[in-house]
Amino acid sequence: MAPTYIRRFACLRAVEGSANPEALLDSEQSRLLTGHPRPGAIRYLRTWRASEMMLLVATFDPERLRSLISASPAVLTDGLSEAEFGEVEHRFGFQFCSDHRELLALALPLGDSWPDWRDGSDVDLRSRLDWPVYGVLFDVEKNAFWPSSWGQRPGDIGSAVEVAREHMRSVPKLVPVFSHRYLPAAPCQPRSPVFSVYHTDTIYYGSDLEDYLLNEFGGQGRTIERKPSHIAFWSELAEGREGEL
Repeated sequence: MAPTYIRRFACLRAVEGSANPEALLDSEQSRLLTGHPRPGAIRYLRTWRASEMMLLVATFDPERLRSLISASPAVLTDGLSEAEFGEVEHRFGFQFCSDHRELLALALPLGDSWPDWRDGSDVDLRSRLDWPVYGVLFDVEKNAFWPSSWGQRPGDIGSAVEVAREHMRSVPKLVPVFSHRYLPAAPCQPRSPVFSVYHTDTIYYGSDLEDYLLNEFGGQGRTIERKPSHIAFWSELAEGREGEL
């Protein structure tokens, strides 16, 4: 599979012959986000580092995504702008994965259990971002959770929690989609799985974002359409392979 992010000048053919390539890319972005992409359309992203411009190959059909998210009780507001993406990512120290970006650029769902990336409080958003690690630390303290790869568990509970906290710093960060459903932060492959996370009771809730939206809001129940791609630590929990951590 080709990398999701492709440096702009590796895709010169996309703007070949254009006297104003940035305007062309702006136009393609507008067509994609309004549900009328050209075949093979691409949209560009500006990160919060203004000097860096990249292209994103769309993974999902935007009309399909809009249809799936419209089946939820959410109020759909305007999608996040690139400036808004950059501000959130800079403030909280992560980057949305490409799948999550596609959804949030199309529309920002609001309502009960949806994170408000535009106007939500820092306290609420930070709490949602911290929830997966908090749950693991809770189980370290209360339920004797301790992967063998972490070495010998300290006898003192406080010390065990601090050692666990250090190990969790190297685990892929999860970003809330809805309630306690999470996508991994970038970097990760397109079509990464959506996890349902409640302490170390972690399961797959979709093999990818589209599958997740069908499971959550499409009335089909939780079915996993294909083998999810591997996300370190979280996939082991979801697959009941804690002993391999």
